[in-house]
Amino acid sequence: MRNALFLIFISLCSVCKSSAQGYSNPVIPGFHPDPSVCKAGDDYYLVNSSFQYFPGVPLFHSKDLVHWEQIGNCLTRPSQLDLTNANSGSGIFAPTIRYNDGVFYMITTNVSGKGNFLVHTTDPRSEWSEPVWLEQGGIDPSLYFEDGKCFMVSNPDGYINLCEIDPMTGKQLSSSKRIWNGTGGRYAEGPHIYKKDGWYYLLISEGGTELGHKVTIARSRYIDGPYQGNPANPILTHANESGQSSPIQGTGHADLVEGTDGSWWMVCLAYRIMPGTHHTLGRETYLAPVRWDKDAWPVVNSNGTISLKMDVPTLPQQEMKGRPERIDFKEGKLSPEWIHLQNPEAKNYIFTKDGKLRLIATPVTLSDWKSPTFVALRQEHFDMEASAPVVLQKAGVNDEAGISVFMEFHSHYDLFVRQDKDRKRSVGLRYKLGEITHYAKEVSLPTDGEVELVVKSDINYYYFGYKVNGIYHDLGKMNTRYLSTETAGGFTGVVLGLYITSASKDSKAYADFEYFKYKGKPGENK
Repeated sequence: MRNALFLIFISLCSVCKSSAQGYSNPVIPGFHPDPSVCKAGDDYYLVNSSFQYFPGVPLFHSKDLVHWEQIGNCLTRPSQLDLTNANSGSGIFAPTIRYNDGVFYMITTNVSGKGNFLVHTTDPRSEWSEPVWLEQGGIDPSLYFEDGKCFMVSNPDGYINLCEIDPMTGKQLSSSKRIWNGTGGRYAEGPHIYKKDGWYYLLISEGGTELGHKVTIARSRYIDGPYQGNPANPILTHANESGQSSPIQGTGHADLVEGTDGSWWMVCLAYRIMPGTHHTLGRETYLAPVRWDKDAWPVVNSNGTISLKMDVPTLPQQEMKGRPERIDFKEGKLSPEWIHLQNPEAKNYIFTKDGKLRLIATPVTLSDWKSPTFVALRQEHFDMEASAPVVLQKAGVNDEAGISVFMEFHSHYDLFVRQDKDRKRSVGLRYKLGEITHYAKEVSLPTDGEVELVVKSDINYYYFGYKVNGIYHDLGKMNTRYLSTETAGGFTGVVLGLYITSASKDSKAYADFEYFKYKGKPGENK
């Protein structure tokens, strides 16, 4: 009896702990902006914008809103996603994910293509449908389902518009109606509609996705308005006294979801600042609790701000399987975290019988605003180390392969092995900063075999080096801030990419990569 009571006590303590422990922000670190979330049963699904990267719209799954695992991407076929000429300010803008009557819908905008569209599936882990193109313009579209009807909201001409659509055909069933333009902040965007206690709530973002970003809300008894703004707007911002000293800035572009226990939560984007208010990691996904009493306005984290360490009750937490530090290619396919610039040529990515990733050279470079042979992972930590062994084969003079710390076509740091004259090879370090291309260092290699390239970083610098026969050689360092959004522009964040490029279209060069290692500083995102 005593043992039974003891076991019951331990079990209750465990339940209390799992449902009351805090968490760390961001819940999805690195370049994962514009989050949208939905619930299906006791599962949660979340999507982010992806801009010029393919596959598009990363898709995450969670049981507790805190721990997330990427299970795929919504746009995996060229027929779904044309990224011709896309850069970090175009391509796929903010998506919304919704679940209704057994079907998942993802709606978004290809600003480099034909505009607003949606795709759908009954199994989010499988392939999604071909695009269903929509008539109402603007960006950041969202869906709301009620009584067999589907409503769409977006922001043509900077004003939130509502219409009814057929989500399977894309046909617009009612004329577009202006319903709200926010509180006067610039760029009213990111609209979502919810219904609670007989009220329709319209959540939007204002102020632009920089320091002045904020989330505001209005409500109406009727879906098409008139909408009355919350007197306490904004409900989330760090552009105020409470948030001005926070290491988190740019809070905005949010979505709300009700937990399985009746609690309410907000996901939003924000970024972690560096010295000089720069940021390189991109806009990340954050989580905040919401108090939403009956007939009342929602209150985010008690005061409308968020923190890196959130000491708040949560849903019972369930850890997700993390990505290994060493990623090999023995399965013959890339995991869903890997991304390409624009639409890749599949023939240039081969998995060898001995478990290596083979990249085939083309003359397209990392600065050409096209799709080079390049595959990357998002940088998720200020303090990290990444490395990969590279073997360059059948290379002509000036063919090269390596690792790029990539922000944009005009802003990247490249660490590479290059074929020189007289069958010699060298390892080099190059900086591309706008119109400036600077070769910082080149060192002849004693061997034509494997060279391990190494990139490290802290909040201020990237450090570059290489290993031959296990011995590390330093090549140099460069400031992180020159790859920040504030310097390079765009809406993305730094990615770390394996690449190869040739000096001639007749080159037969290829590079084999046995693995890629990525290790963040322990505890930085915990």
